Amino acid sequence: MVLFLAQLSPSVTINQLLTGFQLDPLSILADAALVATAILYILGVRRLAKRNRIWSKWRTLSFMGSLFTIFFAVGSGFASYDDSVFWMHVIQHLLLMNAAPIMLVLSAPVTLALQASNRSTTTSILKIINSRYISFWSFPIVAWLSNWVTMYAYFLTPLYSLSIRHPLFHYYTHLHFLIAGFFFWSVVLGLDPAKHRLSFGAKLAFLLTGIPFGSFLGIAIMQSSRSIDPAANTLTDTHMGGSILWIFGEIFTFAAIGIIFVQWSRAEERSAKRLDRELYPDSMPPYQPNS
Repeated sequence: MVLFLAQLSPSVTINQLLTGFQLDPLSILADAALVATAILYILGVRRLAKRNRIWSKWRTLSFMGSLFTIFFAVGSGFASYDDSVFWMHVIQHLLLMNAAPIMLVLSAPVTLALQASNRSTTTSILKIINSRYISFWSFPIVAWLSNWVTMYAYFLTPLYSLSIRHPLFHYYTHLHFLIAGFFFWSVVLGLDPAKHRLSFGAKLAFLLTGIPFGSFLGIAIMQSSRSIDPAANTLTDTHMGGSILWIFGEIFTFAAIGIIFVQWSRAEERSAKRLDRELYPDSMPPYQPNS
């Protein structure tokens, strides 16, 4: 995808994408934080293994995939174009608000921390989870509004132009996108303990109600009569970014809907098995034919 689009933008080169790593102090600090986070997660998995407790390899892969996605978005050569090529900036935005948070919440990092930590650390983690700050931002309506207000405010106000001209604010937007995306996707896909829980039907409604907003934003940018920032981006660049935002934003939404259906099905299976145990506590469950 990126390589194909690079052919459409002469300013984008494959060599820069592969070798243009970000070496400024904040980027190096972010890279170090990603490495440290990966090490902590692996140590947690190993601690569980020593206790003869199995941790899903898929969760570990999902967590590492999330960290790699964050690095690719802000620390690799890809990030060298985020302030000059709008469609690259849009892809970066989608990676930070959708791809990375989805994999992060599916890796259940809080659950791992609770299971692998000692009692005092577990108590501290639970206090953070149940704090008023986390409770507020993880409330479904707040998480939904935070996600969509962030997107509209960033792309339809001068905030985009401000971010590409002021590096510190640009770094802040990266962190904001990631946090807003994490709270948004935690509501519908999260496996960790949460104060606010939605039914599976409510989770589907949570996502479906956002589809018109995502479509309108992408189409509005795609059909704009002027560049999103005439000093930095061409009109064609702007239209391409709007198309990517619309199409891939919907792809992430429908992929998440598919995950919800899988989780729903597994929850129903667990409920059925639990009911069997309650009905037949001292005997095998009744025979069920294959056909």
